[in-house]
Amino acid sequence: MANAFVHRIVRKYPELGLKLKQAGMPETPEEFLGKTILTALMMTTGLSFILLVFVKTFSVSPIILAAIPLIFLIFFYFFMHSPDVKVKKENAKISREIIFAGRFLMVELESGIDIYTALVGVAKNYEAIGKYMRHIIKEVDLGTSLEDAINQEVELTPSDDLIKMLWQLLNSLRTGADTSKSLKSVVEQIVKEQQIEITEYGRKLNPMAMFYMIIAIILPTLGITMLIVLSTLMAIPIDFNILMVILFFIAFMQFMFMSIIRSSRPAVGT
Repeated sequence: MANAFVHRIVRKYPELGLKLKQAGMPETPEEFLGKTILTALMMTTGLSFILLVFVKTFSVSPIILAAIPLIFLIFFYFFMHSPDVKVKKENAKISREIIFAGRFLMVELESGIDIYTALVGVAKNYEAIGKYMRHIIKEVDLGTSLEDAINQEVELTPSDDLIKMLWQLLNSLRTGADTSKSLKSVVEQIVKEQQIEITEYGRKLNPMAMFYMIIAIILPTLGITMLIVLSTLMAIPIDFNILMVILFFIAFMQFMFMSIIRSSRPAVGT
């Protein structure tokens, strides 16, 4: 019964298997989904116990316990997207190396080195991209043709830029064309795309900095000042709990803005 339920949910996520492979997670979609449901249930159970203690201790309306199904869905949604987060991080690591690795390949191939040896050099010199090159080298050493090994790696690569480079290598193996020239055009295109991302990031950063100044600095400062003045004039006591709530709100706003700025920063080579 449980397996049938898991299989039914897996059908609603047809790309889950590919995402797991790209994220480097060895589980099958069924195993990952089962683990996700179990983890979400455990987290929901623990949080539900805390809510129950909170309700009994502070005599809060038990209607808050009706949010337990929603809590489970939130945890389930969060853990289900963990492969997407890993794929995004892996893609960012590749983006930081892709230009340098592409130029390294160009120099190697222009100097007359064969593709296999050039890939060995990339595997030794670049950590993120080197992982995928090592997969190709391993398959070739086990008897797979270089063309098939590269084709297999294309399916597991989360980066579109790296896929473009691997396709150029495939075309060279199939047609015998000069790889260095086609790689040069691909690298130049990637450079232009990263320059556009940097320009767009600079345009976004100015309004974000303005909102940060207003919401996270100016409003809390003026608000606390006005609160102190009003409490003095109207004899309203301000206890430690109110100050802690204000401090928590300010810290939360600071964290949110820093997270937004960090997440919107483009992953480019430095």
